[in-house]
Amino acid sequence: MFLATEAGGAGNIWQLIWPFILMFAVFYFLLIRPQQKKQKQRTAMLNQIKKGDKITTIGGLHGTVVELTDDTVVIRVNDTTKMTFERSAVNTIVSTAPAAAAE
Repeated sequence: MFLATEAGGAGNIWQLIWPFILMFAVFYFLLIRPQQKKQKQRTAMLNQIKKGDKITTIGGLHGTVVELTDDTVVIRVNDTTKMTFERSAVNTIVSTAPAAAAE
C-alpha cells in the first residue's frame, strides 16, 4: 500500500509543477521579453545621439546637444545656458541634426 501511494505521488508532483511552468512562460512572453526589447531600443537610441540633435530629457527639458562624452550630454537650452546631464537622462530625440551641421 505504501508503494502505491508513493508512485501516485510522483504524478501529483507533475500536476502541481505544470501550472507554475505555464505561468512562467506566460510572464516571459507577456512581460519580460517585451521589456528586454524596449531596453534594446532605448540603448540604441542613446548610442545614436550626436551633436546638433534636439532632445527632450526625462524631466521634460528641451534642448540641443552641444557636447557628448560616453556618459554625459551637454545641451544648450537657450543662447546662454548650457546644462550637463547623464546620457541616460535623455528621453527622446525630437529631431536629428543634418549631416553637414554634425561635421
